[in-house]
Amino acid sequence: MKSKFLDKLIDRLDRMDSDSVQTQFLHLAREKGLLETIFQAIQEGIIVVGSGARIRYANRMAEGLFGFSLDDAEGQPIARYIRDIDWEKVLNLDEDEWEKLVRREIEVTYPDHRFVEFYMVPLAVVEEQEQGAVIIFRDVTRERETTAESIESERLKALTLLAAGVAHEIGNPLNSVTIHLQLLERELDDLPDESMRENLTELVDISKREVHRLDRIITQFLRAIRPSLPDRRPVAMEQMLDETLELMQHEISNRRILVEREQAKDLPTVPADETQVKQAFFNIIKNALQAMGDGGILKVRTEMSSRFVSICFEDNGPGIAPENLGAIYEAYHTTKEEGSGLGLMIVQRILRDHGGEIEISSMPERGTAFTLHFPRDDVRMALLEAPKRNE
Repeated sequence: MKSKFLDKLIDRLDRMDSDSVQTQFLHLAREKGLLETIFQAIQEGIIVVGSGARIRYANRMAEGLFGFSLDDAEGQPIARYIRDIDWEKVLNLDEDEWEKLVRREIEVTYPDHRFVEFYMVPLAVVEEQEQGAVIIFRDVTRERETTAESIESERLKALTLLAAGVAHEIGNPLNSVTIHLQLLERELDDLPDESMRENLTELVDISKREVHRLDRIITQFLRAIRPSLPDRRPVAMEQMLDETLELMQHEISNRRILVEREQAKDLPTVPADETQVKQAFFNIIKNALQAMGDGGILKVRTEMSSRFVSICFEDNGPGIAPENLGAIYEAYHTTKEEGSGLGLMIVQRILRDHGGEIEISSMPERGTAFTLHFPRDDVRMALLEAPKRNE
């Protein structure tokens, strides 16, 4: 490759003695080393291409962005690594194409999925006869994610306010319907026709159950979108588990579910909000009962580790299909006819607010296990004993 700079340099070297030539080359080497250090240190990717859009130079950032090494890529067409751009047209300094390429953004799928912004400077700007360009790349993936998260947050905030208002307005007429159903139920007692009284009473009972179900869905919804911070106090997980199972005993018996218990000995207390933890237990057990339908085994196991007290609820229902596992915490996502799609979302929030973790294991046709990990009240960092000093 020839240029005016090289022509001038060669012409100058022809007039120098050997000592001056050596000094000049040392100076050039130092300058090259300084520029190389700068190029390798900056956070932008730099690729220099020459004629035929072939790569002449790339710094480490560019190598990492596009998954190649300069040793392998030098002399290769840049289109091999960055596609969908007419590089020949760009390097021919087509004015319209240069205008389009100012701060252009591209999507990269290899070696990682990224969004990269880049702009180009033709080498002819520096040296008129020089072919090629310097391309400068910047990873803007995080910026895009932050912008998307901000937009999504504002959208959800607006939807939450709207939904809370709608839920509240629905709750008022539901209360009125409940009161009138109770009045109607009293009036039915005075009907002389026993057959008609029984039929109408059955219809009223169905209506009351449906109103109660709607009221429960609204209550769960409001808890999900207006969560309260947990009031943590040392509590015994086994006791809360006993009370929750006792509360649900009627439904467990009606569904012919067998509950098997495995309890660890000497479980420590857990700093937790008793009401919220019972709600989490209730939602998980309810979910298991609905999954198993009529008949099944629910295994409830308590464990402890150095960090957590854990409660595992394992059913032998149909399990969760792999394609549904990623969406089980989404609001209103449910595969059950009687589910509201809010139960697991609330459980996840409760565990998160307690600094805990939730673990799911599911096999189609064999069942699902939910394990709730709550941080122990007595967790302390294990400190290594300091070595004794020699005296």
